[in-house]
Amino acid sequence: MILGIFSCFGHSGHASPQDDGYRGIWFTLGQMTPYGDKYSGGLGTYTANHVPMAIYSPEAKKTFFVYGGAKAGKRHLLNMVSYYDHERGVAPRPTIVHDKQTVNDPHDNPSLAIDEKGYLWIFVSGRAKKRPGFIYRGTKPYSIDDFELQWEGEITYPQPRWIEGKGFLHLFTKYTDGRELYWSTSPDGRNWAPDQKFAGLGGHYQTSHQIGNRIITAFNRHPDHVADKRTDLYFIQTDDIGASWKNVEGQTLKLPLTEPDNPARIRDYAAEKRLVYIADLDLDAKGRPVILYITSASFSPGPPGVPRWWTVAHWTGKDWKFAEITRANHNYSTGSLYLEGDAWRIIGPTETGPQPIGGGGEVAAWISRDEGKTWSKERDLTQKSPLNHNYVRRPMHANPEFYAFWADGNPDKFSPSHLYFADKSGEKVWQLPYDMKSDFEKPKLISKQE
Repeated sequence: MILGIFSCFGHSGHASPQDDGYRGIWFTLGQMTPYGDKYSGGLGTYTANHVPMAIYSPEAKKTFFVYGGAKAGKRHLLNMVSYYDHERGVAPRPTIVHDKQTVNDPHDNPSLAIDEKGYLWIFVSGRAKKRPGFIYRGTKPYSIDDFELQWEGEITYPQPRWIEGKGFLHLFTKYTDGRELYWSTSPDGRNWAPDQKFAGLGGHYQTSHQIGNRIITAFNRHPDHVADKRTDLYFIQTDDIGASWKNVEGQTLKLPLTEPDNPARIRDYAAEKRLVYIADLDLDAKGRPVILYITSASFSPGPPGVPRWWTVAHWTGKDWKFAEITRANHNYSTGSLYLEGDAWRIIGPTETGPQPIGGGGEVAAWISRDEGKTWSKERDLTQKSPLNHNYVRRPMHANPEFYAFWADGNPDKFSPSHLYFADKSGEKVWQLPYDMKSDFEKPKLISKQE
């Protein structure tokens, strides 16, 4: 993350602008097939490679979150930040941290970090070398009122991790030889160590998680530098802010990884002719990783990809165990994993939605009480929706009142996109106000199951 050149720093004393409602970005990739676009719809909480997008702060008693917003009725990306106030039960007008101007692509969505002093950091994704990424910091602790630009440079799919007393470990992608994986460290978010590559196998997508000082990440690889061939499954971890990286057995790895068959690989899905779309990962009660992903027969939506499976991989301490949970309707139907002691849950769009072939669907919760060996549907969170729901995200340190966060939209044609959150039980789902007349408003309770 070599320091870039930017034309301005901060806002010259002016507060960051606000919007008058919660509106997600709608997007179409434009890669059409006989069964619709490769992916499209309401993608305000896209991608699974932008993490975290929400963090609960017990000090502030607020869940802060970022998303890809849009100007009303337009495909115009705004990098947004806001919060849900758990004490008051309200959300403020969201703040526009960065206006992407001519960009309508949610690959440029933001990620979030909060440092030990309570300052919010917004990492705005760029896209390859043609669109830079940006790092902003709030001017006051636990506040979304104003943000100052700290850094500009080449980062895509930002995954910032603040480690108390040490600073940032940032995982991200650069388009150096395909989508290759890098990390960098910084004590202050402004001065960054030289980028270091940890995976260069033709390209990768990764999803990471932080538990204290331990950073874990799972990723796939792109044979022949083709993202539509994404396959295989890998896992690495660090507990010393990137000074060393190890595989699941604790073996120190020599980085960057340059051969597909290496000590970080979990499963050779290429040999099985299966594609891999990673959604989330966490550690079980014994500190052993569990990874949630979808496997597919094709990059294309519709019948060519059948069978698609929501899948978990679990390290038992001796080997990896795999379980197929339920069929997936689409490669880009994305949910999150919640490991709660003996109860493991998945919250995601697993059920048929109003646009059944497009990405997403109706949101449901699935549960396993035998460490992921068998799964059953526990509850429907949404039903009879007009638009598909997708990209259900798990906040860091999730509060039971704001346990899952996502957006909706029509994958088949341009539509409004609303933002939602649900409680831990899945009995209550709220919609954030699409249009706001007041500075603070209560989210609308759209689902309440007794």
